[in-house]
Amino acid sequence: MKTKQSSILLLIITNPIGTMQKYTVAVVQAAPKLFDIDATLDMTEKWVEKASAQGAKLILFPEAYIPAYPRGLSFGTVVGSRSPKGRDLWLKYWENALEVSSEHCSRLGKMAKKAKAYLAIGVIEREAIGGSLYCTLLYFGPDGSLLGKHRKLKPTAAERILWGEGDGSTLTSLDTDIGKIGGLICWENYMPLARMAMYRQGVEVYLAPTADHRDTWQATVQHIACEGRCYVLSCNQFVTKEMYPEELRNTEEGKQLPEIITRGGSTIISPLGEVMAGPLFGEEGILFADIDLRAVAKSKMDFDVVGHYARPDVFQLQVPHQPEPIRVHEKV
Repeated sequence: MKTKQSSILLLIITNPIGTMQKYTVAVVQAAPKLFDIDATLDMTEKWVEKASAQGAKLILFPEAYIPAYPRGLSFGTVVGSRSPKGRDLWLKYWENALEVSSEHCSRLGKMAKKAKAYLAIGVIEREAIGGSLYCTLLYFGPDGSLLGKHRKLKPTAAERILWGEGDGSTLTSLDTDIGKIGGLICWENYMPLARMAMYRQGVEVYLAPTADHRDTWQATVQHIACEGRCYVLSCNQFVTKEMYPEELRNTEEGKQLPEIITRGGSTIISPLGEVMAGPLFGEEGILFADIDLRAVAKSKMDFDVVGHYARPDVFQLQVPHQPEPIRVHEKV
């Protein structure tokens, strides 16, 4: 699907060591079928096919795309109290969350394989033992395999009622044939040390799926691009009140929701902070942009936050259990 704000690359060049220097990336701004994992996967497949048809080698979906970012819903909670109806809603959310060992997860891998692309998608991950939920970014390779995952380190505000916390062991990055890929979810990107943990992995294409649709978010992702000297792909949903299940719209809480729940704001930023595509507001769509990894190297001539502009004699960062970059060249 091509939008008015799309920039599409048709030329692909591969360097001698096998890393693709130029390729197309796609950022999908869309809503799920809220609280319905099967219907959402059907919609996901259609969006992946549209992005693949334009030659995308990396496709990003928003935070909590499966099964929903439940904006505006309290789940019957106030300080010191939970309601039976809130627990019923939690059950519906829990039942439609995704387990990484499930057929639902395998289906996402099949989409990536069919598209011959890397797929990164925000999900609500259900722990197989214990049943806790996590806001997670899953990475799939063009061979269909689940390459890695990152769990959000610090859910924000009322998100903490719903989601557990990740740790350093899922500060994941991928060393792939299209460059080094990694990123953080939503307001994790306001955590300077979390960003630094990703920069020191050598991330060239930084993924920032989010639920933040404010104008100030645009300044955030531009800053990350300039600070990390990396491409930044920021991806949000576009959701209206009409998209919420009818039984939720008809509750007292649902009646208070605005007509536009989340207005989007997806964008793609260059390593020097220039806007390449977007921001896209007020509609669903796909943003496309051309990636040239040589631009990452050129941008570091005058600033490299983990190189010549670092002061390891003054500052040191320790992240227990952060994994080394996952090398996946041999898998594709």
